Amino acid sequence: MQKFIPFFTIFNKELNRFFRIWTQTLLPPVINQVLYFLVFGTFIGQAIGQINGLSYIEFIIPGLVAMTVLNGAFMNVVSSFFGAKFQRQIEELLVSPITTHTIILGYTLAGMCRGIIVGALVYLTSQVFVSTTIVNPLFLLVMVFLASFVFAQAGLSNAIFARKFDDVNIFPTFILRPLIYFGGVFYSIANLPAKWQFMTKVNPIFYMVDGFRYGFFGVSELQANYAFVILGVFAIGFYSFNYYLISNGVRLKS
Repeated sequence: MQKFIPFFTIFNKELNRFFRIWTQTLLPPVINQVLYFLVFGTFIGQAIGQINGLSYIEFIIPGLVAMTVLNGAFMNVVSSFFGAKFQRQIEELLVSPITTHTIILGYTLAGMCRGIIVGALVYLTSQVFVSTTIVNPLFLLVMVFLASFVFAQAGLSNAIFARKFDDVNIFPTFILRPLIYFGGVFYSIANLPAKWQFMTKVNPIFYMVDGFRYGFFGVSELQANYAFVILGVFAIGFYSFNYYLISNGVRLKS
C-alpha cells in the first residue's frame, strides 16, 4: 500500500485544487451548456423538429455532455501540469523515486474526475429542459472513461510542449474547438452534402459524440463500436507518447 502513496498524493492535490476553485472549474461549464440548451435546444430546436427520432434538444444532449467531459479533462491537466512545470515542481518529481506511470496517472485520473463531474452536472441540468432515460448505461460509462482519459492525456502532451501560458490555449482554441463544432454535436451527417459528410467522418470527435449518443439513446449514425476502437488507439498512443516525453525529460528539464 505504501507504494501507492505518491500516486494518491498527486491525485489528492489535484482534486483539492479544482474543488477549491469550483467557481472557476465546475460552475462555468454548466452555465455555458445551459445557454446551449436554451438557445439551440429550446428556441432553435422548435423550428428544427426531430432528428433520428429524437427531439432536437435530446439530440444535442450527448454532444454537449461529451464536449464538457473532454474540455474538463483536458483543461484540468494542461493548466495544472504546466503550472507545476513553470514553477519547477515537475523537476522535483523527476529526481524523486516516483515512477513515470505514477506521475502520468496521478494527473490523468484527477483530470478525468473533473471531466466526469462536470459532465454529470451538465446531464442533470439538461433534465430541467427535457426528461430522458439512459438506454445503454454500461456502454456510456465506458465511453465517458475512455474519452476523459484520452483528452486528459492530450492535455498532458499540450502542457509538456507549452513554453508559456499563452501556449496552453493554442490547442483547445485552434484545434479542439473546431473539431468539436464540426463533430456532429449540433447536426446529423445525413443532412450534409457528400463532401462535408467525408470531412465529418475523418474527425475523431464525431465518433466520440456518436458513441455518447448511442449510450444515451441507443441511436447512432455509424457503428457505435467504432468509437471504442478510435478512442482505444488514441489512449494507447497518447499514453505511450507522454511516457516517452516524461521519462526522458523532454521539455521538462532546464
